[in-house]
Order: sequence, then C-alpha cells, then structure tokens
Amino acid sequence: MALNVPGLVVMAFFYMLILGTGIWASMRSKKEEKKWKGDGLEITLLAGRKITLLVGIFTLTATWVGGGFILGIAEATYNPTLGAVWALMPVPYVVTFFLGGFFFAKPMRENKYMTMMDPFQKKYGNFISNALILPALVADVLWVARTLVSLAGTMSVILDLSYAYSIVISAVVAIIYTLLGGLYSVAYTDVIQLILIFISLWVCVPFLCTNPHSMDISLTAYTHTYQAPWIGKVNFDEAGKWFDDFMLLALGGLAYQAFYQRILSASSYTQAQITCFASAAFCLVLGIPSVLVGAVAASTDWNSTKYGLPTPYERGEAGSILPISLQFLTPTYVSIIGIGAVAAAVMSSMDSALLSSASLFSSNIYKNIIRKEASDREMQWVIRISVVAVGVAGTGLTFLDNSVLVFWIVGVDMSYTIMFPQLVCVLFFKSSNAYGATAGFLLGICMRLMSGEPLVGLAPVIHFPGLRRNAEGTMTQYFPFRTVIVICSLIAIPLVSWLSAMLFNRGVLPDRFDVYKVKKVENRLTEEGTVEDSEERVVSKQLLETTSC
Repeated sequence: MALNVPGLVVMAFFYMLILGTGIWASMRSKKEEKKWKGDGLEITLLAGRKITLLVGIFTLTATWVGGGFILGIAEATYNPTLGAVWALMPVPYVVTFFLGGFFFAKPMRENKYMTMMDPFQKKYGNFISNALILPALVADVLWVARTLVSLAGTMSVILDLSYAYSIVISAVVAIIYTLLGGLYSVAYTDVIQLILIFISLWVCVPFLCTNPHSMDISLTAYTHTYQAPWIGKVNFDEAGKWFDDFMLLALGGLAYQAFYQRILSASSYTQAQITCFASAAFCLVLGIPSVLVGAVAASTDWNSTKYGLPTPYERGEAGSILPISLQFLTPTYVSIIGIGAVAAAVMSSMDSALLSSASLFSSNIYKNIIRKEASDREMQWVIRISVVAVGVAGTGLTFLDNSVLVFWIVGVDMSYTIMFPQLVCVLFFKSSNAYGATAGFLLGICMRLMSGEPLVGLAPVIHFPGLRRNAEGTMTQYFPFRTVIVICSLIAIPLVSWLSAMLFNRGVLPDRFDVYKVKKVENRLTEEGTVEDSEERVVSKQLLETTSC
C-alpha cells in the first residue's frame, strides 16, 4: 500500500488550522494577562474565569468526545463478544454531566478553587493531598496515551503512515499550542475540533451504511450470518460487570481535573450548570456515528472486500475497526474526511489532559509547597515544563500497548475507585479528615490491586462471586467489585474520620500522636464557619432594617 499523499496534505492543513487557532488564542491570552491584576495562574489555567457559555459547552464536550470515545464505541459495537449494549460511553457521560452540574459544580465554583485538589489541601493539608494527586496525574498520562494510540492506529491504516511518526507529529502539535496559550488555546481549538468531529463523522455515515459489501444493519441487529448480532446482549451472569462498567464511566469522570477546569473557568455557577447539561446532549449525538460504524463493520462480508479474510476481529484488529471500515467501505476522499474526525477528537482530549496535569502540579505542588513565593513568570515556565513532561510520558506509553480500551479503562478505573470517594467526602462530609482520607486511600488501592486486572495481567487475590477464567488463562471479575471498593471507601473515610477525631478530642490519644493536627484543623474550620455565620447574620440584619425603612 502506497503512502496516501492527498490524505497527508489534508492532515497537514488540519494541523496548521489547529495550530493557527492556538496561536491566535495565545495572543488573546497575552492581552488578557496585561490587563489582569490578579493571580497570573488564573489566566493561564482558567482563562480568567471568563470563558463564554458557548465556548464552555464546546470545550467540555470536546474534552470527553476524544479518540478513545470514537474508536472505543465502534470497537465495542463491532466486537462479537460485546455489542452495542457494551458501548457504554455516551449514556454514562450524560450521568456524569448531570451529576456534575447538580451537585459538584456549586461547591467547586462558588469557593473559587483553582483545581480539583484545592479542597483537599485546604481541609487535609499537603501530605495526604500530594498522595491523592498522584493517581490523578497518572490518569492524565494514561489519557494522553490512549488518545495518541487511537489517532496513530487510524493514520497508519488510512494514510499508511508509520505508527511512530503519527504519534510523534500529533503529540508535538498538541504540546505546542497548549504551551502557547493555556486554557484559552485549548478552549478555542476545541471549538474548531468539535465542529470538525461532528461534520466529518456524519459525512462518513451515509457512505458506510450504503456500501455494497454490508447487509442492512437493521436486519443484523438481532440475527446475523457473519458473526454475532451487533446489538449484543448482557447475560444474567454478566449483569454485575455491565453495571460496574457503567458506574465506572459515569462516576469516574467526576474525579478528573479536566472536568473541573471547565467548571471553574465559567463566569458563574449557573453558567457552569448550563455548560454541563448542554454537553450531555452533545455527547449522546456524537456517540451515534461510532455505533453505526461498528454496526456496519459487524454486518460486512469482509471476504468480498479488498481486506479479505480473516476478519478484523480474527486478526486482533478490532481496536482499529473504524479506520479499517473507512478504508475499505468508503471512497478514498471520505476516509480522509474520517481521519479529520479522529484527529480532531484526539487533539481535543490530549490538550485537556496536558493542561489538567500541568494545573495540578503547578498550582497544588509547586506553588503551594515547593515555592510559595514563585512569581507569575516562574509559574509560566513550571506549567510549560509540566505540559512537556506529561506529553513525553504519555507518548512513551503508546509504544507499550496499542489498545485504546486498555488505557481508557485503567485510567478511568483509578479515578473511580480511588479519587471519586475522596472527592465526595471532602466536598459533602464536613466531618471527614486526613485520617479518614488516608484510610480510604490505602483501602482503595489495596482492594483494587488485590481484585486483579486481566488487561494488564494482574491476577486477583480477592475472589468475588462470579470470577471467571478466560480462554487466554487470565481471570475476570464479573461481580461489580469496583463499585464495592467505592462503597467501602465511602464508609471507611467518614468512619475513620469520626473515630480519630473522637479519640483525640476526648484525650484518649495524646496530642503528640496527632500527626495531621486534626484538633487544630477542626478548630480553624469551626472559627471560619463562625465568622461566615456572623457575616450572614450582619447582612440579614441590614436587609431587615432596610426593608423596615
């Protein structure tokens, strides 16, 4: 297969368009910096909390509709052992955005936090907060890796461009424009990228659905000649795993810094809510084309195409089913348009992960712990170095595994089982303290490691009901064990917090053992609450006097 020169020209044009948008946004960011009188980090990381509603909707949607989203849905739908019912991403993301808008946006936005980890540092101190930052950073690195894998697979199939070149070129472009303008560059390039994703995917769908090599997908949904029906099914003994995966995707996303970066950049809590609700609808619509691609691929007689037999699934290429379908079931120019959709999706997610991790390191570690007196100029360099470091680390991981779903599941898994219960407790359980957070953190990590993970070859030590040995010799938990871990952490954090506070406050344990200084923290928080209550009473009294007059 020869190098696809027209396709390369189109991709070069696309990258120049994105890079140009990023440069334009960086110029706007610099203008805002000159006028800005507050913390310079707020401009770079949160665009001065001045992101407009429309741009906010576009950037939040584009962050979630990444390469893993597009290729992962198509892969699950096509896979004869799974089917569309296992292509869970769009519906759980609706749950993510609605829960985020209803419950999480208000405490985060109204407290004007800079990052997701700010409430942890304020309440627990630096030690346990730094430990909790680690899984968040690892999740971002895995996010970068999975987005690059999805693009490299597509470009290597359709353009016949080497895997390594595809990875490196895409990573360099995303790193450059993220370095230039921070959230301004990321948000405005997301607008272009989401428009390209929407148009490109829906342009390809009619050609795929009408190609002569595939049966009518409405006929193959429940009965099939070539493979299992593409709708798929959830057997009774698999219901626990399906539920677990659903909750993983629905709640795991609530513990990503990239989500709160968009929430905190909104001009108000109300705008943040509307952004979440609108993005939920966009995610549903943008998930439909990938389901259709997987359905068409599952309904195709591959022996009648140039691809031939064995099928993509039998060759172990199910993860690349979207580019393979575009390559062999549509005209060349349509497949090139399809690459644009994947490239746009990858860029929109990768830049978010880069800025997300840079935010956590620069604001919560460097500025709050390493150098509290760091100047705005110094912090700009810290952010740039962080972006490059995460980009290089994520790029390096792509050469270890080429499965989109591996990086997807492992990354979200850490956010769900470790970070989500911590975030719930720090925001909504006033009595939670650093001892409870430490207990929940250790419990979550230990239980997750002991539960095993076949995707990375980790054998389970805890055998939940329904444990099953796969044909490859690995073992899979079909019990909703991740959700069990989350529930255990949600119980352990408040329980240990209450117990530790009681032991120190009643003098059962001497103060010298109170390494987290729980008594001092509780007294400080009580004083802050008293001051706030006093201020509210003064305001109320003034309002009453005004009304009486």
